[in-house]
Parts: sequence; C-alpha cells; structure tokens
Amino acid sequence: MSETELKDRSTTRKVREGIVVSTKMDKTAVVEIVRRSRHPQYGKTVQQSKRYYAHDEENTLNEGDRVRIVETRPMSKKKRWRLLEILERAR
Repeated sequence: MSETELKDRSTTRKVREGIVVSTKMDKTAVVEIVRRSRHPQYGKTVQQSKRYYAHDEENTLNEGDRVRIVETRPMSKKKRWRLLEILERAR
C-alpha cells in the first residue's frame, strides 16, 4: 500500500475543548467538558458536563486553564486523552 492510501483509511481523532479542574496527579490533568443542547421536549438549553483524564507530560497545566485535548491510546485505566494545546491561561 502506498502512503496516501494509509492516510485516507486512518480515522480522525476526537478533539475536545474544556477547563482544567484538577492537576493534583503527576503528569495528569482532569479536564471538564461542558456540552450545551436543547431539551427535546421543552426546548430549554441544558448543560451536561463530563470529566476526562488527560496526559500532561511536562506538568505545565494549572487549574482554570482552557485547553484542547485529543483522543489517544489508553495510557492507564482511566487516561485516554492527551494535551494538544493550551488555549488560554487561568488568571
């Protein structure tokens, strides 16, 4: 197979944006993602949040930072995401 055929078959990794809520672990940050959607029956906008464990190799993150994380191979029991970039530092 040529290199271009391999690139076409590869799946794109999921990317999420969120706020760092905990950095107490070594090389790991907890990132909370908030999804907003409309309620199917009542039409009100509701927020749903989920926490992801992300790998932070240099321990550069602080609580309150806005970050972008990307899906990766399993690194531990719960850690399946890694830091892609820091969008905004906490004030």
